Amino acid sequence: MIILVMNAGSSSLKYQLYNMKNETVLAQGRVERIGMESSIVSHEPAGMPDVRHVSEILDHNTAVRRVIDLLTHPEYGKLKSMDEIKAVGHRVVHGGESFKESTIVNEKVQLEIRQLFDLAPLHNPAAMMGIAAVEANMPGVPQTVVFDTAFHQTMPRKAFLYPIPMALYKRHKIRRYGFHGTSHDYVSRIAAELIGKPLAELKMVTCHIGNGASCAAIKDGKSCDTSMGLTPLEGLMMGTRSGDLDPAIVPFAMFKEELTLSDVNSMLNKHSGLQAISGISSDMREITEAMAEGDKQATLAFDMYVYRLRKYIGAYTAVMNGLDALVFTAGVGENSAIVRQAVCEELTFFGIELDVERNAVHSKEARKISTDASRVEVWVVPTNEELVIAQDTYHLMLNNQAKGSAGAEPLQNG
Repeated sequence: MIILVMNAGSSSLKYQLYNMKNETVLAQGRVERIGMESSIVSHEPAGMPDVRHVSEILDHNTAVRRVIDLLTHPEYGKLKSMDEIKAVGHRVVHGGESFKESTIVNEKVQLEIRQLFDLAPLHNPAAMMGIAAVEANMPGVPQTVVFDTAFHQTMPRKAFLYPIPMALYKRHKIRRYGFHGTSHDYVSRIAAELIGKPLAELKMVTCHIGNGASCAAIKDGKSCDTSMGLTPLEGLMMGTRSGDLDPAIVPFAMFKEELTLSDVNSMLNKHSGLQAISGISSDMREITEAMAEGDKQATLAFDMYVYRLRKYIGAYTAVMNGLDALVFTAGVGENSAIVRQAVCEELTFFGIELDVERNAVHSKEARKISTDASRVEVWVVPTNEELVIAQDTYHLMLNNQAKGSAGAEPLQNG
């Protein structure tokens, strides 16, 4: 079965084409700067030279048509026709309380996603534009949605509720949702396989640390807490996001600096974190390079980043009353040996013993970086959220086909 995975942003569209027979990527690419005359299209077909175009792409409709043209192109396409695509899977950031698992798109699902626009105003509308564009250009092809928040729906009320008036939760669903769920789910399952124990028997902290960053406490295979909250702003210090802070800072800063709500929202999301403290960059690679040259602000930014990450690992170990495995993933987690070492070398009282030589090895493969004597296993597991979307879409299609063959009414694409 051939499945197309799409991740639509407000001005971008990323895609991967999978052959689910062996879960291989046939092609991948992205359309950037949608809405501009100089949109950039990058297409990477497996086993063929990469293709790059600059042209006018004014909307997601046109972007999807361009993707279809690339995938079916006689010279650098991987398909004879669009009919080979049996389903399209979409990443949707926020599923609220409505969606606890991936699902096939229909009119009701689309309506519920729209009702969640207030909770993810930058992301969910973009996802809906992607869904609408596929409907327009690939009529009759089933679509599925996979939610970043779904994995965390197993959190208990004591973890997801905030200590504020319950009316705010009942009226507006203000609560902790958590994000990066697809990644936390995937790397925890892979780590359990590598450890050789059932996921249901493990206590694990997974650290998805990239430009955006979050930790999850995973006990018995279920998320019992996670660092991001109502929005992706809460929790760890990130590339440009502040993470946790005293909420009284917001009105205080607004008063002192005469800031608007828009100003302070932009400050906390786009001008804080590593970027704000270092004064150099939001990129950990540039931070560590500056550290090596003796830059004090870069060193401070690094120390704050690691300190806050270590605090969450400690807190989640307490929440689960123990720890069997610590997993690093995403851009920083997979590639920064210095961050992993700085985090682990102050967690020895948990029984963590980092193998410095293993940690220093750079690889795209999952690998154990703790010593064999370490009571807590430490792993680096590359994330693959697109594969999870493809897998979920594949299984939804198989289940739908089974229901249809059994006489049940099949789910139809909205």
